Amino acid sequence: MECIFCKIVKKEVKSKIIYEDEDIIAFNDLNPQAPTHILIIPKKHIESIINCKEEDVEILGKLAYTAKKIAEKLNITDFRIVNNCGKKAGQSVFHIHYHFLAGRRMGWPPG
Repeated sequence: MECIFCKIVKKEVKSKIIYEDEDIIAFNDLNPQAPTHILIIPKKHIESIINCKEEDVEILGKLAYTAKKIAEKLNITDFRIVNNCGKKAGQSVFHIHYHFLAGRRMGWPPG
């Protein structure tokens, strides 16, 4: 069974796309945890950082750089990026993704 994020990449599932280029797509989270909650994913299916390979280093860097681009596009100066690796860490979709969260004060631990 293909993952939901791969279906979003293929435009088989509608999503509010915030950013897209040849390698990355970013879209609004359906269950936002902050006023701005965007998921940033590679178009290439990689389950998690745990499963990445050396050949994925460039795309992983591009994920972080895309967060900067989104912040600039939306005129956001303060934000949090979260990546959950594995079920026990809270990963529910096994396609690497960064949560871009902004628009409210963030505490630690997260919540």
